[in-house]
Amino acid sequence: MILQPLFFYLFSFVCVGAAFMVIAARNPVHSVLFLILAFINAAGLFILLGAEFLAMILVVVYVGAVAVLFLFVVMMLDVDFAELREGFLQYLPVGALVGIILLIELVLVLFGTIVAPESVATGAAPTPPVEEVSNVAAIGALLYTRYIFFFQMAGLVLLVAMIGAIVLTLRHKEGVKRQSIAAQVARDPATAVEVVDVESGRGLSG
Repeated sequence: MILQPLFFYLFSFVCVGAAFMVIAARNPVHSVLFLILAFINAAGLFILLGAEFLAMILVVVYVGAVAVLFLFVVMMLDVDFAELREGFLQYLPVGALVGIILLIELVLVLFGTIVAPESVATGAAPTPPVEEVSNVAAIGALLYTRYIFFFQMAGLVLLVAMIGAIVLTLRHKEGVKRQSIAAQVARDPATAVEVVDVESGRGLSG
């Protein structure tokens, strides 16, 4: 029984520390690596909660795809982060205000669970027992019934983010020949083929 609390505190402390290093690291590549570490420890917490499907999704999707995509974009864009840090003081009041609001919300949630622990159980959606249905089936039943509209909105947000990433990373270099399907279709034999009459025994001359 002592192993579960031990692993919980281990995963929690490492996850919080990795999350802090994501915003504290000077090198953006190191920030992405710390983000991967935070994802893996969060997956460990999901396993302790009995949500093995969410843990697998967190590792396969976020670590295997999203975090690697972040790393690829950071290394490909070659952003001048020294120039970005010059305007840090300009946005410091807004960032501090957002941070204080988030801190107040976290404190209210923490004290709400301490004062009224029964509110946590009443706020969660009821799930069938593990013996009746698997974890994957229970999550799918909730996503495609009660939370179907939120699920569709999340898909639209991801679609917009994907289009934005493509637009930001698309660069047209000058002097590079590109395929023009319309020009290829409009070609005729007169412009596409050159017939050369070569005498017997002689090759083509430059």
